[in-house]
Amino acid sequence: MLHDPMPAGATTDSATADEPPTLPTDRRTGCPFDPPAELTALSDKPLRRMRYADGHLGWLVTGHATARALLADPRISSRYELLHLPMPMEGVPGELLPAPVGDIIGLDAPEHTRYRRLLTGKFTVRRMRQLSERVEQFTTECLDAMEQAGPTVDLVEAFAQPVPALMICELLGVPYADRKRFQSQVVTLFDQTADVEAKGGAYAGLLQYVGELVLAKRAEPTDDLLSDLTTSDLTDEELAGIGGLLLAAGLDTTANMLALGTFALLSNPDQLDALRADPELAGQTVEELLRYLSVADPLLRSALEDIEVEGQLIRAGETVTISVQATNRDPHRFPDPGRLDIRRKATGHMAFGHGAHQCLGQQLARVEMTVAFPALFARFPTLRLAVPPQEVPLRDRTNIYGVVSLPVTWDKE
Repeated sequence: MLHDPMPAGATTDSATADEPPTLPTDRRTGCPFDPPAELTALSDKPLRRMRYADGHLGWLVTGHATARALLADPRISSRYELLHLPMPMEGVPGELLPAPVGDIIGLDAPEHTRYRRLLTGKFTVRRMRQLSERVEQFTTECLDAMEQAGPTVDLVEAFAQPVPALMICELLGVPYADRKRFQSQVVTLFDQTADVEAKGGAYAGLLQYVGELVLAKRAEPTDDLLSDLTTSDLTDEELAGIGGLLLAAGLDTTANMLALGTFALLSNPDQLDALRADPELAGQTVEELLRYLSVADPLLRSALEDIEVEGQLIRAGETVTISVQATNRDPHRFPDPGRLDIRRKATGHMAFGHGAHQCLGQQLARVEMTVAFPALFARFPTLRLAVPPQEVPLRDRTNIYGVVSLPVTWDKE
């Protein structure tokens, strides 16, 4: 099939003369907080050809400015059925299906715009900051329980998962008694060791639970986000889909940031000492950890039409993989990017994406982490790993990076 001529100055890499790389994902050697070494080696070019799992020839973006430009471009689509997977994923078909009802991540305008307008006002900076008191209360309760269970615990189970779980329950109006039911489903959904059948069952169970909750909110509304949305034109199926997505996303990403962020700070005692000495650095610490760790990676998009970027032509139908890890370590945007520096002004990082699909819950995540990290280290001044760093099991087979568990201990007074 013949293509239209390329614009002046545009070039394409040759798949035969110089075989494009596949997406590097192996983090088993080196620092657990760094991107794969092979990915770092590819960061000399902000945009390059890449071979996908099904043989598709698409693109890899590692440059910060290039990523922001593409994510803000309306000619780039997020629709799942247009995407090619950069690496094989167990239980995921080679050809992706369209987004299920209520899954705003896999939609474009105007469908995405409709959902986004209904939700944006529920996640404003002001509204999320109003929840700070509840975050503090839940954090204290989790720390109390952790202290009683200690002095050696798995921080993931004792702290990193419960704090965001309690907050997303509070926001959506999930009864406290139901927390363990939905939390176990979310954990299974993101468990890298769970089989396809278990994940499918967890997803179905989560949607069933939220569907029941939607009906309860319609019958007896309470002061929460889900009740607010029942007054909109959303159907029960749409509300269940949106609610399930928010429950899963609101728990998993923040839980992994809390656990992996604690691991990173314990591994960089000079930075932890600086935070302990000045809790006012909590906000900057959160932004730097978001940049440094980049737990949600990569972002996938598809070109709806030909786009010229960096002197290269992205053809209509080609998939673009944006490596958040690489863009957040771009030395042109962040000097000495491989160093964790909580005094760094890390604004502009890509941890929450960019453009129309930038993470809705980013302000809630910020509030949770800004409260949780200082509180954890203030309560346990001698907190440390209970196993050697190399024995901490990493969660490296999903697109949400983190630790499977984080054994920690402290000195009892």
